[in-house]
This record gives sequence, C-alpha cells and structure tokens, in this order.
Amino acid sequence: MSIQERENSYRKVVRYIDNAADILRTKARKKEKYYEDEKYVRMACSTAYNGTLLALDTYLALKGKPVDKRKGRLSVDDYSKQLAKVNSKLLNAFNTAYNVLHLYGYYDGEKKADIIRSGFDSAIEIINQIKPPGLGALKLIQ
Repeated sequence: MSIQERENSYRKVVRYIDNAADILRTKARKKEKYYEDEKYVRMACSTAYNGTLLALDTYLALKGKPVDKRKGRLSVDDYSKQLAKVNSKLLNAFNTAYNVLHLYGYYDGEKKADIIRSGFDSAIEIINQIKPPGLGALKLIQ
C-alpha cells in the first residue's frame, strides 16, 4: 500500500468519524448524561462503526494481511481472527467498538453518552493505527 493510498484511506475514515460526531452533536442532542434522539444515536454509531471497519481493512493491508472481500462481506469473527494474529491490543479495541457502536449503539439504541463515547474512543484508537507519518493523531471533540 502506497503512502498516498494510506493517506486517502485515513482521510476517508476520519471523515466518517467526524460525520458521526457531528450527528451526535447536532441531531442526537446531548442533555445531561443522555442523548435525546435514539434514531440519530443509531445513525452516528453505524457511521462510526463503518469507518472503523474501513480503518481495519487498511490496517490489515499494512500488516500484510489484506482483506479479500470477493467472497462477500467479512464477519466480526474474520476480523477478530486476523487481528489476533497481528495485534491483540487492537483486538480489544475492536471488540469494544463492535459491542458499543454496532450492538449497543446501532441495534439497541443505547443513549447514555459515556457508553457511546467509549465506543468512539476505541474506534479512534484503531483509526490512529493507520495514521500516515506527519499527520496529527485523531481526537474527538465534543
């Protein structure tokens, strides 16, 4: 993977996370410790999780384990197995992102802001692994 492809992928993934954070900030509307609108929490979590999967695809390609999607969509187990081979710490971040963003946030509509934030933090931990040299680390502003 070239530096330019890595940078393009990183910028695309950052755009996903920025869009998700913007949805939470402007549409889900946080009131005290909870978001008010479950629909937008679900939308934001789905967007952030999809960005996380794109970051994982790039990360695995950088580690020499490119994802082959010709056979169809990869399962969570496929990602977990690949990550277990290259970075167990990142596997923990992926498990948290999956549980919080995909299951609790998207499927269950969890509205507690601290829980959703932990999913975003794990996603950002993964995304920062593909950051090209010379760019600052991604931080979520809320």
